[in-house]
Amino acid sequence: MKKFGRWFGILIVAFIFTVVINMFIFQTYRVEGHSMDPTLSNQELLFVSKIVHTFSAEPDYNDIVIIDSQLGKAETLQNQILDIGLIAMFTGDTNKSIYVKRVIGKPGDSIEIKDGYVYRNHKKIKEPYIKEPMNSLIKDQWVVPPNHIFVMGDNRNNSKDSREIGPIPIDHILGKVLW
Repeated sequence: MKKFGRWFGILIVAFIFTVVINMFIFQTYRVEGHSMDPTLSNQELLFVSKIVHTFSAEPDYNDIVIIDSQLGKAETLQNQILDIGLIAMFTGDTNKSIYVKRVIGKPGDSIEIKDGYVYRNHKKIKEPYIKEPMNSLIKDQWVVPPNHIFVMGDNRNNSKDSREIGPIPIDHILGKVLW
């Protein structure tokens, strides 16, 4: 019986360690869809640093970030704990979806789409990573508000991103893709 108690204690410590690692340091995610083609493929496994999220740091331009798609839901510690994979399995809430996108604009930036190209602060962005030129010739413009970022998928013609859903609150960034 003493041996069982020892093993049980080890399992509890391992579980707590795993939860802490997944919440604050590192987690894996899988790409769902083709919005980041050709950079990331459908079903590709991603290794994500959660340090950015843990310390509410602002990501850099061109960082690929994981975003909580539940933009209307407050990012609280309780919700973060419940969203951890192991715990979500027990609570039955495994349907959380994420966005995997590239950071195009930071707070205060002016983002403009003109003639199928993206301009940040009136300068055309060099984007060697995009799959193909944008089909849209519609002119659109946004100013990124404080504590938000503007994100886009690399497959511009097949991506639900800030052009459609607007700038993303920084506290909804779950992490930065390491690969």
